[in-house]
Amino acid sequence: MNKRTQSIRSMFAGQSDGADAGEQKRPTLSRVTSGAVRSLKDTFSDVEREYEALRAQLATGQVAIEIDPALIDPSPLADRFVEQDAATFDALKTSISERGQEIPVLVRQHPTIAGRFQSAYGHRRVRAARELGLPVKAYLRPLSDEDLVVAQGLENSAREDLSFIERAVFAARLEDAGFQRALIQTALSVDRAEVSKLIAVSRALSREIVDAIGRAPKIGRGRWQALADALKTPGASVRVAAAMASAKLGTKATDDRFIAVLSAANAVEEDKVPASSMSVVSLSGEEIGKVSMTSAQWRLSVNRAKNDGFAGYLAAKLPALYDAYREAEQAGRDGAEQ
Repeated sequence: MNKRTQSIRSMFAGQSDGADAGEQKRPTLSRVTSGAVRSLKDTFSDVEREYEALRAQLATGQVAIEIDPALIDPSPLADRFVEQDAATFDALKTSISERGQEIPVLVRQHPTIAGRFQSAYGHRRVRAARELGLPVKAYLRPLSDEDLVVAQGLENSAREDLSFIERAVFAARLEDAGFQRALIQTALSVDRAEVSKLIAVSRALSREIVDAIGRAPKIGRGRWQALADALKTPGASVRVAAAMASAKLGTKATDDRFIAVLSAANAVEEDKVPASSMSVVSLSGEEIGKVSMTSAQWRLSVNRAKNDGFAGYLAAKLPALYDAYREAEQAGRDGAEQ
């Protein structure tokens, strides 16, 4: 066998002709199966699909992101009054500080300022996070002006924490901004008649009066309407202005401020309507108090030095006494009709 033949045979045998017996064999690459390649490809495909799904969720605001609260501006159409109850806001701050922000806010890109945002709802959470130096968890969604007001209206309607006057002022602001009443109905989850009542009450009250009173969460439409009607009487606006200028008004809670303003609007000038009075005595002849009457009011005054305990007792019993009176009155009407 010549040298050339040996060389060719060695090549097919996997060893060169001059290979040294002690020389280490070169490492050979393991062959990758088509199944392994396919598995790796599927893994990359799954990761890519998850990434695209996450991008889609972020684009539609389904996943909360963290935003610097200093970059978030309030909605251009506020539905809340400035926070006047410091205790509830402090409780919110404490909750976020201890447990974190559990419910994200809703924001959109600011329509005119690049890099900033506007909040649809969650204004107090944004303020609390800003004061705590924490980022805000937020859903970022593309919202038109109509989407924005509907979102903030529905969120607050669902929680039922907007007072009547806040809803009334919000409805009037939306109409002033050019929104149709059909959209206002949707934003506040009310019918057309209720929207008309809300806007009518808001239009009947000056902003100065509303700001002086505040959100008054316990005061419903009936009493706000009564205040609007009382302001139409001669002298009412002057008396209300004097009440609002009083330093005592600012020390009262918001619901009590409403009562003070309503009382001022309904007050009758004593020099024009003389009052009559009479004493109220017990069966034993002891004086309990005095009753004074005008054309508009009936007042019972009790001497606190003598009957302070009775005054408190009477105040506690008044609701039951009033209900008993109403039942007796109704029973009398039913008997007269038979």
